[in-house]
Amino acid sequence: MINDKVLDFLKAKGYADRLTEHKETIDTVEHAAQQIGCSEAEIAKTLSFIVDEKPVIVVMAGDGRVNYSKFKAQFHVKPSMIARDQVEAITGFVPGGVCPFNVPKEIPVWLDVSMKRFEYVHPAGGNSFTSVKLTPSELEEVSGATGWCDVCKGWEE
Repeated sequence: MINDKVLDFLKAKGYADRLTEHKETIDTVEHAAQQIGCSEAEIAKTLSFIVDEKPVIVVMAGDGRVNYSKFKAQFHVKPSMIARDQVEAITGFVPGGVCPFNVPKEIPVWLDVSMKRFEYVHPAGGNSFTSVKLTPSELEEVSGATGWCDVCKGWEE
């Protein structure tokens, strides 16, 4: 089932043909990579945090993990993820399907540099059965990203 809100958004941006519906769930990096047919690293995982009592989205490569000291250097607080049962109410998307675009305008979206090494990355498309194939620069444009950051570890090893 395609998320109509995301489909309409992508149509308006000229990227509707990049949305793919999958038969199996893509609710984890592992599941997404299997369904899409790419490496786990090429999955653009969208994580939601609370920074200064406000939501912030950070998108990073599937093989990255949040580095606490880098996160604190960027955002001036320790990373605190939004509770799973609050993700949909805050972002408009269910956990496992949060996409980095068409979120409420007051939520800044940051893109981690770990994704720049790929020709294409694959964020979720609004639910746990759809993904979107975008270049990192297309993702930056479509998401209206606040900017690029460097807050994860593990991907350079």
